[in-house]
Amino acid sequence: MSWWQALILGIVQGLTEFLPVSSSGHLEIGQALLGTAGEENLFFTVVLHVATVLATIVVLWNEVQQLFRGTFTTLQWNDEKRYVSLILLSCVPVFIVGVFFKDQVEAYFGNGLLVVGICLLVTALLLWLSEFLTVRAAKRKIATHDVRWQDALIIGCAQAVAVLPGLSRSGSTIATGLLCGVKKEKVAQFSFLMVLIPVLGDALLELLKVLTGKVEVPAIGWGALTIGFVSAFVVGCLACKFMLAIVRRQKLTYFAIYCLAVGVFAIVWSTLHGTV
Repeated sequence: MSWWQALILGIVQGLTEFLPVSSSGHLEIGQALLGTAGEENLFFTVVLHVATVLATIVVLWNEVQQLFRGTFTTLQWNDEKRYVSLILLSCVPVFIVGVFFKDQVEAYFGNGLLVVGICLLVTALLLWLSEFLTVRAAKRKIATHDVRWQDALIIGCAQAVAVLPGLSRSGSTIATGLLCGVKKEKVAQFSFLMVLIPVLGDALLELLKVLTGKVEVPAIGWGALTIGFVSAFVVGCLACKFMLAIVRRQKLTYFAIYCLAVGVFAIVWSTLHGTV
């Protein structure tokens, strides 16, 4: 992988991790168009996800710091401990998928764009449906609420399903939260914070593979890894701030249209090139 390919893929990851358009799907499309698709790039993908997780921490640093202080500086039950507990609960479904179905999920990566295209169409439908129903609920003045225990578990299930390439994690979790009646100013923040533990955990596992020689990092190149990481981090910081503002204004329909168009493109590409 050359430096400019890593740069492009890093920018793609940074933009699409927080926008509800599927970063994994766009990375699959980008690698297919750039001719870099392959199982050896799985570690590179993990590195890019770590970069955007760090971007999340930077953008939401005040919230992360407050949660950390409230959780570890007192033994009393408080709002911070409750919020962290909600995040931990939301991680249970994706933990189950990661432990028992990791190999099956990874089989969908690097093997054509048909699955990516179909999942992007599902993302488009979910985004449109969530905005349609939440706008209608607002007109009827139906009260919204903060994240509850059952909301955290349902949103966590959405995150677990969104491990498939093309099914947007942020789009799925934000849309699911809105459909559950969570306040729109709360749902995006929860969506971005809940991914910290799964991605960092997956990165640790991949790092162990590198240390034990199961993954050949030189096949990708440390230079490409560094360029991809930095570009994903910088662009991710900007995209995270942008998405937080977008959700407050509730303009998910535009992303639904975009996912529809890219999904159709991926399906057509897969058909023309004879890949699934």
